Amino acid sequence: MPGIYMSFIKPVLDRSAAAVGIILILPLFLVVALAFLLTRQFPMIFKQQRTGMDGKPFKLYKLRTLATDASLPLPERKFWLGNFLRTTSLDELPQLWNVLLGEMSFIGPRPMPIEYGPLFSAAQMKRFDVLPGITGWAQVNGRHSISWHEKFALDNYYVKHISAGLDLLILFRTIMLLLSFKKDVSLTEEPFKGTQ
Repeated sequence: MPGIYMSFIKPVLDRSAAAVGIILILPLFLVVALAFLLTRQFPMIFKQQRTGMDGKPFKLYKLRTLATDASLPLPERKFWLGNFLRTTSLDELPQLWNVLLGEMSFIGPRPMPIEYGPLFSAAQMKRFDVLPGITGWAQVNGRHSISWHEKFALDNYYVKHISAGLDLLILFRTIMLLLSFKKDVSLTEEPFKGTQ
């Protein structure tokens, strides 16, 4: 069953749900676009190279949450719309396009910045045996409040135990987290520096 779920059922569900989701959120995107006009923070879409399944790079899409001037410290790059998008996780919505293209799944290990590639151990590389996800087992078990070592251990657990039941559990817990509106602390997270 895991083989059929991974090779056929999960990809079909992912792409079908992504196609429907893109259509449904179009009105929301228009509202967000108007809000970006007010903030004058362009471009609206943030693009970044990430490492995907089997270590292949792809371009990840998000709504911009920081000002474009990278010379400024992070606190000075924040703006009210970006803070709102981060808190509500609405900044992740453009990744529906990545799912539709088959570069991501709704559920899987989060895609890592491409510069982290040489830092992974052989065991940590197991997380790239599956498509990266918009949400995942590590995200619903601590996210930014746990260490990188713990995150990768949770990612590997997911890869080893992937199933429809586990995906449904992650989806349910993701919804609960979104409804909690927890404070976003991702900007204060230490970057990954490799196996210690």
